[in-house]
Amino acid sequence: MKLKKRIILLLLSFILVTMPVFATETETAVITEATPVDLKLPCKSAILIEQTTGQVLYANNQNEKLPIASVTKIMTLLLTMEALESGIISLDENVPISENAASMGGSQAYLEVGEAITLHDVLKAVFVSSANDGAVALAEMISGSVEGFVATMNEKAASLGMHDTIFYNPTGLDDGDTNLSTANDVAIMSKALLQYDKIYDYTTIWIDSIRDGAFGLSNTNKLIRFYPGATGLKTGSTAKAKFCVSASAERNGLKLCAVVLAGESSADRFSAAKTLLDYGFANFAFYTPSEVNLTPIPVWDGLKEETTLTADVNGILLPKTSAGGIETEVIMESELFAPVEKGQTVGKILYRKGNDIVFESPILTAESVDKISFSQILRRLLLLFFTGSTK
Repeated sequence: MKLKKRIILLLLSFILVTMPVFATETETAVITEATPVDLKLPCKSAILIEQTTGQVLYANNQNEKLPIASVTKIMTLLLTMEALESGIISLDENVPISENAASMGGSQAYLEVGEAITLHDVLKAVFVSSANDGAVALAEMISGSVEGFVATMNEKAASLGMHDTIFYNPTGLDDGDTNLSTANDVAIMSKALLQYDKIYDYTTIWIDSIRDGAFGLSNTNKLIRFYPGATGLKTGSTAKAKFCVSASAERNGLKLCAVVLAGESSADRFSAAKTLLDYGFANFAFYTPSEVNLTPIPVWDGLKEETTLTADVNGILLPKTSAGGIETEVIMESELFAPVEKGQTVGKILYRKGNDIVFESPILTAESVDKISFSQILRRLLLLFFTGSTK
């Protein structure tokens, strides 16, 4: 009898014009980050971000355009990882070494023209020892020329939202025009590179070698050896840029990246990076919310009577002072009218600390529901009348 009444109501709702009912929302404050502090860093510019979300946890003079030296290679390596993932290149193939690549000064792996060396070994030389000759060889391998690769570097920077960055070469050398960026933009490209799991095979190396052990490599990033949880990423230094580093680390599921530009000494850049990372790990944590049971929403005028729901929350970055005593509140529509699309937002889960919202996650439909036609409603009514079932 209940099913019969529902089908009759479906017929009526098909004819009548109705509106869905929405839940009422209340305005509340939003916790975004811990109280800003002055860390008194020994550098001109710095920023600390959480790697997954890109949320800024600390910043000082982060938008000043400055030379970034070999930190440039983060973009070179990002484009290389993209080419590797797409299958354009492979780790076991040899990298062509041109006279141009072999002529690079500064940090180098002393690559020789025509040398047979795999992409794996060149990546190792660039990631670990910041080899300029290796960076140029990668550029020529991927784009055919340094000029073409630099154009791609700038296109990628623009697509990432690095609006204060200009690249003139893939190495960061100051021989000609100087690559310029900001701590904020370096953090953006660092975040992009850190999403490739494969890089950690290289960035976490302390001591290694290439050419079957004939050429030793030592990581220019001393934090890999001396900072617990360090995972990368890239150092740089020239007379113009002074001492720079983009330093990544992970502890207890929290992934951070600290960018330091224009430190007065190598010790200063690592001290600043350590201070930033210490600040982040001391003051922030990932809160993993408990699963919320979402009841399916009734659907009117649809081929299905309801739609199931989903909400994806992997973790919430919070100040540690806000990480305890989190309560959840579900706000969503009480009913829907077909057609309903899969992935349609129908509400949200609010995670509250007292009266403050610390995070919210959208509630989405997990399936689509097509609108029922008039003939389908009549067919169901007839089946129900003669057979007692709508199937």
